[in-house]
Amino acid sequence: MEQFSKGKFSGKKVVITGGSSGLGLATAKLLVEEGAHVLITGRTQATLDAAREQLGNNAIAVLSDAASLKDIDELGDRVKAEFGTINGMFVNAGITRYVPFESMSEEVYDELLTINAKGPYFTVQKLAPLLSEGSGVVLTTSVVNVLGIPMISAYAASKAALRSMTRSLARELLPRKIRVNAVSPGPIDTGILERSMPKEAAEQTEAQMRQQIPMLRFGDPVEVAKAVAFLTFEATYTTGAEFPVDGGGSQI
Repeated sequence: MEQFSKGKFSGKKVVITGGSSGLGLATAKLLVEEGAHVLITGRTQATLDAAREQLGNNAIAVLSDAASLKDIDELGDRVKAEFGTINGMFVNAGITRYVPFESMSEEVYDELLTINAKGPYFTVQKLAPLLSEGSGVVLTTSVVNVLGIPMISAYAASKAALRSMTRSLARELLPRKIRVNAVSPGPIDTGILERSMPKEAAEQTEAQMRQQIPMLRFGDPVEVAKAVAFLTFEATYTTGAEFPVDGGGSQI
């Protein structure tokens, strides 16, 4: 993809977990368009293949489950083999489950915390040795880690855990001059509501959410992608921070 060789991220090598759809894919597209090489992960081969087709020759797609420490270990080996060292990581793989507190099961709770919190923690641990000096790591938190919203208590807890990790890992990786920050999306138009609940319920929920956002709209995935790119490469005097991309929902 020679037309991208002169982009502002030319030559940068980035790993994006959960990069086959949604915010991860939007970020991969933006980085590839600006000259970066990306390695994306996902849990579904067909989705990965489709993403790889969209991204072109500057992308590598790897089947990897964020809930599996074995897969995370193998991912580290694959990244080292493909890239040697890397300049950035967007640790984005995660799931959402809408379950009332009274109905939450141990199985769903464990699934949420394993994929959303445990997976990212060990992904950073495994890949950190491959990060070059000056690299940026970005975790995906959520506005729900500061807002009390029904139906997502365990999901919110997993994202709050990521917010805490952002600070702790930022401190621990600082001697290596690696920055760790978080992007905190509000409602973003990724189709996740439609995939998570019946159509009528999704439409009703979306309408209600729009009215609660100061900007009265959902965000576009590219708006999150731009924030991720900024935190990864351009926010060179920022670490341990959380950057809200939420239409003002957690701020005003």
